[in-house]
Amino acid sequence: MRRLMLLRHAKSDWSEAGQADIDRVLSARGRSAAPRVGEYMAGQALVPDLALVSSAQRTRETWELVSGAYKEPPASTIEPRVYDASADKLLRVIRETQPDVHALLVVGHNPAMEELADSLVTMGDPVSRDAMDEKFPTAALAVIDFATDSWSDIAQGTGRLDRFVTPRSLRLE
Repeated sequence: MRRLMLLRHAKSDWSEAGQADIDRVLSARGRSAAPRVGEYMAGQALVPDLALVSSAQRTRETWELVSGAYKEPPASTIEPRVYDASADKLLRVIRETQPDVHALLVVGHNPAMEELADSLVTMGDPVSRDAMDEKFPTAALAVIDFATDSWSDIAQGTGRLDRFVTPRSLRLE
């Protein structure tokens, strides 16, 4: 089995005029949401063997705050191809994952995260699927399982949505 976790970066700050998109930082709301998601992940034993993090500042900050919830931060690498990637390009990057990685986290951006999740999932919890289909907000986490031993076998329609979590849903628990 392979587990793919797709985490959209937390809410970013748009207040600095003229700032390059890749350099945008998290807003106060984003800095509050990311650790909550990290605490949830750590508490639910959602531990990636590897995190692929977009090179954008807001995704790096999101990962720093999420990974701080673990006793030992999981291995991570900054992956420039995640920034500004399409869903198809993200899938190609995921398929290159080494076989010793069983649980992969990708910290990235919409619309690619939402489009990729939607294209991969055909099974799973209907409530979570409905929530994910409605909106993939900032700091949302989709956990998708695949009945395969190889990342290269992952394809559209082969995933089962284990859960979909948003910062708002964590406040309601």
